[in-house]
Amino acid sequence: MIRDTRGRPLEYLRISMTDRCNLRCRYCMPKEYFDSKYQFLQRDAILSYEEITTIVDALLDLGLKKVRLTGGEPLIRKNVETLIEFLQPKVEVCMTTNGILLNEKAQDLWQSGLRNITISLDAVDQPTFQHMSDSKIDINKILSGIELCLDMGFKLKLNTVIQRGKNEHATKDIIDLFSGRVDEIRFIEYMDVGETNGWNLHDVVTGSQIRKKLGNLKKLENQDQSQVATKYELNGQIIGFIESVSKPFCSTCNRARLSADGHLYTCLFASKGNDLKSLLRMGANQNEISKAVKTIWSKRSDAYSEQRGEESKPKVEMSFIGG
Repeated sequence: MIRDTRGRPLEYLRISMTDRCNLRCRYCMPKEYFDSKYQFLQRDAILSYEEITTIVDALLDLGLKKVRLTGGEPLIRKNVETLIEFLQPKVEVCMTTNGILLNEKAQDLWQSGLRNITISLDAVDQPTFQHMSDSKIDINKILSGIELCLDMGFKLKLNTVIQRGKNEHATKDIIDLFSGRVDEIRFIEYMDVGETNGWNLHDVVTGSQIRKKLGNLKKLENQDQSQVATKYELNGQIIGFIESVSKPFCSTCNRARLSADGHLYTCLFASKGNDLKSLLRMGANQNEISKAVKTIWSKRSDAYSEQRGEESKPKVEMSFIGG
């Protein structure tokens, strides 16, 4: 197992399958920037499934335990179940999706061996969902996909980004609809990821503010410190809070991010990544990739959320490096 300059291991890799998405959530891919003129990655710029597998194999040698497939929207990528089949026997594989394509894809995902899905769901009523996602997608399409996954036996988590004055009511709505039916409902503080979402501290609803509103929460004991969510229980349902703004968890962050074009990022708020794709396409083998990542990680000292407010460099967009 390798560790960085603060003693943090590399145990978790988030893989961006594509930089494209079928929503334009204002806090992630605002339409005024990500429009028809935006230059998304071309196919040959994106890692193949074989290249991704080589990188994962290289990181397994360094102590990797878990992989999460993200985006953009991962289910836009064709035949994503093929990659899951490559990885599933070697490492725990999870996926985060906006859920739009679950009705079409759930069966293939199940057959590939995937069992854990996290769904980004910022509202369950049409007007709020339409505003948050800046789309005309029918929320019932997503909700029916969630129901299908529950019926099939997937373990589901729900992620909800809360923004002041926009979807604060969604906390109660989502709990009312899904309590006792999903593994975990998680509320996420609105973060200053990337440079395009117009983030302002005033728009952040902190975890403590949400907890005060919900009431009757019981904090769970003996929590895994490597997990980003602090977990509570409400009437038998696990409620998690991801509080990167008000309660940074940099000191225990054990994750790296692999962009769709093959750059390894050691922090969600990074300015630049490390090009593994070029190494692969110049003929580097698994052992050489492992050595390169070991060097990168051993120099890691990232702690952006602990230093928020200080002068910082431009940040890569969340849709590009997988949130």
